[in-house]
Amino acid sequence: MADLAKRQLTRLRETDDTLDTALHDHSALGARLTAVLSASETLGDHLVANPGEWRWLTDGVPDLTALAEADGVLALQLAYRGQLLRICADDLTGDIDVAEVSLRLSDLADATLQAALRIARTEQPDTAGGTRLAVIAMGKCGARELNYVSDVDVLFVADGDLNRATAWAVRMMAVCAAVAWPVDAGLRPEGRSGALVRTVDSYLAYYHRWAKTWEFQALMKARPAAGDLELGREWLTEVSPAIWQTADTSEVVDEIRAMRRRVVAELPKEDAEREIKLGRGGLRDIEFAVQLMQLVHGRHDARLRVTGTLDALDALSAGGYLARADGDALTDTYRFLRTVEHRLQLQKLRRTHRIPADVESLHWLARGLGYRDSGGFLAEWRRHAGTARRLHEKLFYRPLLEAVAEVPSGGLRLTPDAARTRLVALGFADPDGALRHISALISGVSRTAAIQRTLLPVLLGEFAEAPEPDRGLLAYRKVSEKLGGTPWYLRLLRDGGPISLRLARILATSRFVTDLLLKDPAALRLLAHDADLRPRTAEDLRDGMAAAAGRHSEPEKAVAAVRAIRRRELLRIGCADLLGLCDVRTVGVALSDLTDAVLHVTLSVAQRVKGTRVPLAVIGMGRLGGRECAYSSDADVLFVHGGGTSEESAAVTAVVELARDLLSTPSDEPALRIDADLRPEGRQGPLVRSLDAYRRYYERWSRPWESQALLRARPAAGDAALAGEFVALADPIRYPEGGLTAEQLVELRRIKARIDTERLPRGADREGNVKLGPGGLTDVEWGAQLLQLQHGYAEPALRTTGTLAAVAAAEAAGLVTESDAEALTDAWLGASRVRNALTLARGKPSDQLPRHGRELAAVMAVRGLTDEDPGEFVDHHLRTARHAHTAAERLFFGE
Repeated sequence: MADLAKRQLTRLRETDDTLDTALHDHSALGARLTAVLSASETLGDHLVANPGEWRWLTDGVPDLTALAEADGVLALQLAYRGQLLRICADDLTGDIDVAEVSLRLSDLADATLQAALRIARTEQPDTAGGTRLAVIAMGKCGARELNYVSDVDVLFVADGDLNRATAWAVRMMAVCAAVAWPVDAGLRPEGRSGALVRTVDSYLAYYHRWAKTWEFQALMKARPAAGDLELGREWLTEVSPAIWQTADTSEVVDEIRAMRRRVVAELPKEDAEREIKLGRGGLRDIEFAVQLMQLVHGRHDARLRVTGTLDALDALSAGGYLARADGDALTDTYRFLRTVEHRLQLQKLRRTHRIPADVESLHWLARGLGYRDSGGFLAEWRRHAGTARRLHEKLFYRPLLEAVAEVPSGGLRLTPDAARTRLVALGFADPDGALRHISALISGVSRTAAIQRTLLPVLLGEFAEAPEPDRGLLAYRKVSEKLGGTPWYLRLLRDGGPISLRLARILATSRFVTDLLLKDPAALRLLAHDADLRPRTAEDLRDGMAAAAGRHSEPEKAVAAVRAIRRRELLRIGCADLLGLCDVRTVGVALSDLTDAVLHVTLSVAQRVKGTRVPLAVIGMGRLGGRECAYSSDADVLFVHGGGTSEESAAVTAVVELARDLLSTPSDEPALRIDADLRPEGRQGPLVRSLDAYRRYYERWSRPWESQALLRARPAAGDAALAGEFVALADPIRYPEGGLTAEQLVELRRIKARIDTERLPRGADREGNVKLGPGGLTDVEWGAQLLQLQHGYAEPALRTTGTLAAVAAAEAAGLVTESDAEALTDAWLGASRVRNALTLARGKPSDQLPRHGRELAAVMAVRGLTDEDPGEFVDHHLRTARHAHTAAERLFFGE
């Protein structure tokens, strides 16, 4: 910095021989000039290129008359730079603080807008007279918080000849761009596609009918800045009520937070951690949260209707909406970040908000901010960023606790009405009920209540992000009441790393997992480490269940122990799924392995009770056979025994029926329904057959649909050798030599057509049905299975029970194009994810994708897609399904 100042000072002396005299006559000039030359390479170049312009630095008295008197664009540019030099010198020498810097930059912007409009009006006079144009400052300029380098956001309001007013606005924008900065009118109604200039009535009509939440949020910063100020004040008086009426809708908080999440999500990863404006813990975090507080409470408290962030923080603290200590901390953080922003922009007068990564630039920034080295600056920056990251808790959630309990507040106490208002804005449908839950959790002076007061602000933030916050809070209260007396529970939430946030997310998004957790609250320990949420292997599951069952002599208690382990494993898998630790394929395998283990051990218990030693095997069919189970899947199976007499057949049938009864007995544990309807002759046929009986049936009576069903057959439980023999006898049936006959193909096509037209539930949305709709699971699976039936005999890779494996094998064999294979795969994965998400969210199965509303929001929350637009999500799903349907039709019907 010192080297830059010396070099620039030398250049100045070479171009202006009066400088040394001036430095001698004006005692403060040296310090002010050195400060500017050290901080801004661009302003130094300007001084060198324009001898004598250093005169602006002789004092710091604001004087905007030069802009009003500027004759032409060049003169206006020089006058603007002169005032900028004066502000910069006052800033760098400590004569004014960061708030005053922003205020004076905003006044300079107003004067520049006014001068540019004067030039436009002079060039294009209003010959008819009577045309009025007001320039409304928005954004940082409207809040009088302008940076050194920033677009100036504006709206234009006119009365009279709109064409003339539009011409003035266009020319004014061009002059400002040449003089100082771009003028951005993108916040106007309908954005850049809307009219540049509107009347007051036109604005009102738009805001009352079409405007979105973000537009009202933007209007909070609006103020008349230039042109006809009386017209501007008239406009502001008319539109202001609409700003505060928007907070009456419960969606306002969701929409504003969604906008903030989108901003963060769209940042490049390499920039996100170094962005002081848009990154986490940056300026935008503070501004969004403050504006949200203003919208929520400003409709009842006019004192909060201020444009500036610092003024708003003062008003929120004075009004009791923000603890004084928290307000002071956020004010300090905001001032610090704005100062850093100013120093970053001054060097080259460029718009930037990114902390430099290279050592030299970082050192320059640190020195410009008064730090001896970059390490001290980085530590201070991280401290302030941490304060900003916690502001949602500080501004929204902790005050709610203090509204319902006698908690030391540091000067803050929300009234019950204000607390209800805040809860409604956060999405709670029953604010009184929420306050009761909060009170029950934190009231009193016990250690438990104290820990809950520490935890709840964070948890409330998570609940508020969910589609149904009330349900999350109620579930948390139930879990806490069940475990509150145990010594480890709250300590685990407080000190267990991610457990508390994970618990809040799960309780607020999934009825399915919440129900499981309420039956087994101690299982929340699984949330402590990712490794604890990894699905257990099939072998571990069998061994654990066998050991648990072996500790009980009564079959009911033995299988109850097995079902309890299944419940814990369902909880483990569901939590891993919700937290993004496993994908839909992993979930399918884990659920299938879990079902295999339950069937194997339950069958063993039943065999022990009945005392039979006849070999008995369970063959997995359907999604179980493909190891593609969903949370809602039944256990599709066939039962095969190795006996040869009717007595043996009766004995193993008794074993199977006992196993089914034990698994379906009503209890608190999730039921596992055994479905053997795919057996020969369906429900009219014997429940259990011998291996020879299966062989005789398939050789003589097998129909094409049964061959198709056998494509999924695999050993699932029981006698492994016997199951292997069954699979061997099934291979010629499911992979027939030469493929399907013409008659068989016609029959399968007929069945598929009937499924498409008859099996959909009455009144269901066909396109939105992820199982039976176009491009749904059935479409993809039948398409893949047709290829297996036709070509499995010749292509060993097609001999798989998995749908996606069959599609991949068909593509590798050239039986399906790459684009069709991709379409089928994407659709199957998407439909499976939606189906699982529906069960997790609703707590009960469904195949119907919601098109809008809370159910769709719940599905997206389970999927972790809260930042995405719901309409775009539905459109993408339907588009993917349509592509898959086209591909499946080509495979199945040759179309």
